[in-house]
Amino acid sequence: MYKQSGGQTSIFDDPKNFIVADLDPENRWCKMASMIPWDLIDKKYSEQFKGSIVGNPAKASRMAFGAHIIKEKYGLSDDETVEHIKESPYLQWFIGMPKFSHKAPFDGSTMTWFRKRLTPEMLSEINAYIIGRQKIKDDHHDDDSGAGSDSNGEESGSDENTEVKSKGTLILDATCAPADIKFPTDISLLNTGRESLEAIIADLHTAAADGEKKPRTYKNRARKEYLRFARNRKPTIKVIRKAIKKQLGYVRRDLAIAERLLEVGGRLTEKQQNRLVTIKKVYAQQDEMYREKKHKVEDRIVSIYQSWVRPIVRGKANAPVEFGAKVSISMVDGFAAIERLSWDAYNEGTTLQETAEKYRFDTGFYPERILADKIYRTRDNLAYCKKNSISMNGPKLGRPHKDKQVYRTQCLQEKMEAGERNAVESKFGEGKRTYGLGLVYAKLKETSETSIHLTFIVMKLEKRLRVFLLPILKTWKNIIFMFRIMIKGVLISA
Repeated sequence: MYKQSGGQTSIFDDPKNFIVADLDPENRWCKMASMIPWDLIDKKYSEQFKGSIVGNPAKASRMAFGAHIIKEKYGLSDDETVEHIKESPYLQWFIGMPKFSHKAPFDGSTMTWFRKRLTPEMLSEINAYIIGRQKIKDDHHDDDSGAGSDSNGEESGSDENTEVKSKGTLILDATCAPADIKFPTDISLLNTGRESLEAIIADLHTAAADGEKKPRTYKNRARKEYLRFARNRKPTIKVIRKAIKKQLGYVRRDLAIAERLLEVGGRLTEKQQNRLVTIKKVYAQQDEMYREKKHKVEDRIVSIYQSWVRPIVRGKANAPVEFGAKVSISMVDGFAAIERLSWDAYNEGTTLQETAEKYRFDTGFYPERILADKIYRTRDNLAYCKKNSISMNGPKLGRPHKDKQVYRTQCLQEKMEAGERNAVESKFGEGKRTYGLGLVYAKLKETSETSIHLTFIVMKLEKRLRVFLLPILKTWKNIIFMFRIMIKGVLISA
């Protein structure tokens, strides 16, 4: 049976029909807010404004940080984040607003300024507090002498009589956080550089014009030749080289025109100057590869507009090469922390010893086990682990053990540890599928790094929230289980 309700009463007929109720302290946003060190964030955030005594006061640190937590959690754009905050009293309380308001607390464009002020160094320290490592460090070392040092400033680990016990499991791995750029090809890079140069030449001619005719750039002809090549679905090597040669000629001509206009009094903005330097470097790299008939060059630029992005060779089946930041992380008890973030390709195996020493600095002891990929199993790393009584997963160096039973046991242990190491792959999958690690949309180098750090902070908060709710869920499951047994007993007796 169903009875029609007659529709919802409009809040405009009587505003008292809809009143924002008191916030539930058991709400996830209320619990998440209790896990964040707001005082630390405010202290670090305020350091960005030292010496600034004029202008309108900036938004509070809680509003800046909380808005980006909401953005990364839901995967929203800047404008959509503001709309969500405007609609929810819980989100408004989370960012520190004193009462519910139907007006937006800030404009969507303000989020860009928030990202610039939330530096990666600040977020790394916030990470340590959320995980709990910073609290452990403060408990063990109340003075400023640093971890692992005595009153004389010498490392306590250097004392031969002091034995540092190993404890815990450290999981290491690395991934690439792809940037939101067009897939780079030699032709498209040269074409984009040529178009940027034409805009720069137009501005320079306007600034330095004294009746002189605008220099000819052949932009229409260059555009037609590029489109003719782009429509070719299967160009041959000869066709590709011919197209590259033509675009190199156009870029070389435009660079000479830009230099001449600069000499006669043309002026460029800082952004245009940086763009011109990037185009010059792209031209030099492409010209070198064309003349020497090769496809590799050191420090290769793959985007005119994001010149810091580099190709990262990962060897994956779906994407052998990715374009973005390479991120090495460590994982302890399900919590992941960024150990190194770089836009240049590097060997992640070199981060093992530094990460293990940082683990000791935070906890007071070395990890009992390190679970990592084969690339980490270098001779130096194995010798380091043996010296500090750290067990590292993977097969032993040399020939297999002669005793078949021992060899079988070693293989079984390697299989189990490989299964444990899958936790870090799951963390990467969570970050790329659910949050913004799969494609970083920020356009600046600093804001891109901030977005990556914020993604890991959100994952930590979600992990802590799940751990916090787990005992409650188990209690409710036990209550429901006992209730079912009671009902079943009543039915049987009846």
